[in-house]
Parts: sequence; structure tokens; C-alpha cells
Amino acid sequence: MSPWTPRTNSWLIEVLQGDLQQKEHRVNAPEIPALAEIDLTPVIAMATLERMRRIEVPELIARMLARPGAANLLMNQFQLFTITGNRDFALEMLGKALELASVYRIEGSREPSIRLLALMGTGDMSDNTPLDYLIEDSDIRLDLLYIVPGKPLPHTIPDHDVAIIALGESGKNRPALEMMDRLVAHWPRPVLNHPRSILLCSRDGVYQRLNSIPGLLIPPTLRAGRQTLERAASAGSAIGELPAYPITVRPIDTQAGEGLGKIGNAAELGAYLAAESAQEFFVSSYVDYRSADGLYRKSRVALIAGLPYICHLAIGEHWIVHYKSADMTASAGKRAEEDRFMRDFDSGFALRHREALRLVAERLALDYVVIDCAETPDGKLLVFEADNRGWVHATDPVDIFRYKQAHMRKVFAAFRSMLFKAAK
Repeated sequence: MSPWTPRTNSWLIEVLQGDLQQKEHRVNAPEIPALAEIDLTPVIAMATLERMRRIEVPELIARMLARPGAANLLMNQFQLFTITGNRDFALEMLGKALELASVYRIEGSREPSIRLLALMGTGDMSDNTPLDYLIEDSDIRLDLLYIVPGKPLPHTIPDHDVAIIALGESGKNRPALEMMDRLVAHWPRPVLNHPRSILLCSRDGVYQRLNSIPGLLIPPTLRAGRQTLERAASAGSAIGELPAYPITVRPIDTQAGEGLGKIGNAAELGAYLAAESAQEFFVSSYVDYRSADGLYRKSRVALIAGLPYICHLAIGEHWIVHYKSADMTASAGKRAEEDRFMRDFDSGFALRHREALRLVAERLALDYVVIDCAETPDGKLLVFEADNRGWVHATDPVDIFRYKQAHMRKVFAAFRSMLFKAAK
């Protein structure tokens, strides 16, 4: 037997302390509900609502009213008003729905071959992965479990083959993600998109994880309080902790360009702050990524199980490029370029940036992540943001965007394949 030494004693104390911490973690972890096959009346999928609201409004309303149960009606109202842009009313409907039930099944189009459970947070598509669109016209059964800190979990949830964390990173979502982190430590089924990786997907966190990748450019990003920015505006020039002008500024926890401003000098910063009530901001260096023709081009790429898949190319005149604001519908020339770009993606963009994209997937450590990116004039991969919430869909009018259907089916097939591999 080995002699007892102070070092042995120290090692034993460390082991016991670690064991106590593990026991404390188990005590603090929420109890996992029982799994069972539950017969749920499905709510209409958001992708279906997206299509029907354009041409079949009376039938859509009739289908919503025909669903038994107040919770389902409220949930479909939440989804419909999310799509139509009445966010405040949509979230009010969601809150009422969650008072009645926390588990919902999304209507499928085929007999299911695999069962997916998504852990959701209170919020809309800017908070949670829009999974409805990824499973459209598939054999994936999708159930949603809403996790609300302070509210008990249901006693029973639908059995499933694989779970995925759908909630995205934000200050508002952090308590729910931390609760999910405690839950999945003991989850009885495989879990995709671990909460710990999602918690690191803040804009400044993504910068810290990706900025050293060769061949990749991501603008330096930091958090700044209103007082810091007010001092910079008063100083007449950038102060030490802030990047030099031009910069971009946006309120913390905003998406889709909400509150995003390009600031060229201290006077513009002062004017921006006068019009914006937020107290905390992300500040980044502005990168001019215009092509030689003066247009801005931004790609949405899904990294699924580490591999890149093109979702769209937006081409616009303004430096803030979103697919809708770029008005791709109105320009046959832009659509023709997008068609070529998507068709040549694997042998073009993805090949040129293969190693950078591989390292992005590796460092973010997410099974499914969406990045908005571009190419700089000198050929670098320019990354604007990366998280698990990007809208990936095939609901653009087929008569105008017929070329996109095959590419989106490839994305959906990759997502399905990822689920089957995880479930083994």
C-alpha cells in the first residue's frame, strides 16, 4: 500500500470537493420530465402559414379555428402575427398559450421516421431557431418544449429520438439557456447544439472565437455602455477603448439590423445616441465590402454537422443588406447572379473558404449554425454574425425563385441526415 502523504491528502480533498460540486449540480438541476408517446393535436406549421396567408386567407382562418383547444389557437395566432409583423401582439398570444401548455406539436406532412424535440424559450424567430421551415415536407416529427425559468416543467413530455436546443443567445435568454444547460447534463436522449456553445455566441463572443482564423475577417466587436459612447461623442474623436471611425453601433440583443447605425464621426455618434434609448451597445469597426460595381453582396450559409450549405445571396445598394430590403424579387439580374452563385457554391465560394469555414464550425462547436458572410475585395471571408437563429427556408415564390428549391432541399436533407446520425 502506498504511504499516506500530504500530497495524497490534498489530492483526496480535491476529489471529494469535485464530488460534492457534482452532487450540488445534481440537486440544482431541474428534474427531467418523464418521456412518453403523447397524442397531441398539431398546430399549423409556420411555413404553411407563410404560404397560405398570401392566397388562401379564409381557408387559413378556418383551419386555425378548427383546431381543438385554446392553447393551439393561441399558438397559431402567435405564429401568424409573427409572420405578419405584429410582434407585440404575437408575443402576447404566446404568453397566453404558455399559460395553458408548454408542449406543442408542429403539423407534419408525412408519416414520421424520426422524432425531434426542440427546447424553446419565450420569444419569436429572433429568439429561437425557425425549425418549422427546416422540416417542411419531411418525415421529421417536431415537438416544441418551452422552457420558462420560474415555471415548472410538465410532468411528461413527448418521447423523441433526438433533442435540439433552439433558443439563441441574448441577455434575456441567458437564464433559460443556463437552465437548459443543467437539464441536458442528464438528458436521456442525444442533444444537438449544446447550451454552453450557444451561450458563447454573443457578437463579441463570436469575435473572440473567430478573429484568429487565417483568411477570415471579422470586425473587432466590443460592448460599450451609453456613458462610454457619450464620452466619445463629447471628445470629438474615438476614445481609447473604442475602434477608430467609421464604426457600427447597435443596441445589445437586437437582430435583423434593428437600431444598427454606421457612424463616421463624433457628431454622428451624438445624433445616434439622441435618437436611441438603449443603455448598452455593441460597437464594431466598419468594413467596406462593396464589390467593384458598387453593390454589397451578403451570403447566408448554414453549417450543418460542420459542412457548409448555401441558403441565399442578397445583393443590395445599401451597406445593410437583407434579402427583403435588397428587393431580389424585382431584379431579374440579381436573381440570375444568385442562381449562378448557388449553383457554383461548392466549387466556388465554399472551396475558396473551405479551411476558414471548417475552423468556424470547429470553434463555434454547434451542430447547426447559420452565418451571414461576404467576401472582401482582397478575397477574405468576412463574417458578420453567427448563431443558431438564422431564417433558412424555401417559401420564396417558386415562379420567381424556382432555382432555389433544389438548393434548399439539399439543406433540409443535410439537417435530416444530421438528426439520424445523432439518434444512432
